[in-house]
Amino acid sequence: MSAILEIRHLSKAFGTNKVLKDIDFTVRSGDVTSIIGASGSGKSTLLRCINFLETPTSGEILFHGEDITGKNVNASAYRAKVGMVFQSFNLFNNMNVLGNCVIGQTKVLKKSPEEARENALKYLDKVGMAPYINAKPRQLSGGQKQRVAIARALAMEPEVLLFDEPTSSLDPELVGEVLDVMKTLASEGMTMIVVTHEMDFARDISSHVVFMEDGVICEEGSPADIFGNPKNARTKEFLARFMSR
Repeated sequence: MSAILEIRHLSKAFGTNKVLKDIDFTVRSGDVTSIIGASGSGKSTLLRCINFLETPTSGEILFHGEDITGKNVNASAYRAKVGMVFQSFNLFNNMNVLGNCVIGQTKVLKKSPEEARENALKYLDKVGMAPYINAKPRQLSGGQKQRVAIARALAMEPEVLLFDEPTSSLDPELVGEVLDVMKTLASEGMTMIVVTHEMDFARDISSHVVFMEDGVICEEGSPADIFGNPKNARTKEFLARFMSR
């Protein structure tokens, strides 16, 4: 399977603080890559660099072989292909659910309002939010907001979907409804990179797991390798702490 994304020698510093150090990994079509590690290990910064919300200090991000860190890349067009679902939903509070899922399609993809609406309804139905198309975000639960955010990202019909701790802002009883949507997407072959503290998801749904600490990849491999037979002492320590909860 050919690579969709290749991260090569990626580093990111904020002043003298080196947050990412020489990151390398590859994402192929249909991969579900879970990035795990303690808070502050650089996971979310890595995702923001991949989505070009942060500019890498050095290294390359290749999308179908083209380095998107070059000066002439259209960031909006790239983000339409590599979508992102945020921890804090990032919905437009002044728009209803349908409007949130239409605006990106009309502004970035230049779809007609009618086509964008039809497409939005398809994906809102997919995540179980079609009955709420006229609701404003303030009228929704956290789980419902996150499902709208996923529908909004899907409506752009991306090749890759990035999830930045999509359940960490949710009450525990709402986590399952978001994870169920993500599991469905994974089963349908959606290429996903997921920063998560949900170890069951990482173990059971991922095709590839990346463990990060202190801005570096300590270990990566299949879920069976990482969860069943970790080689790195730091990976073992992290998983022992997490899996005992």
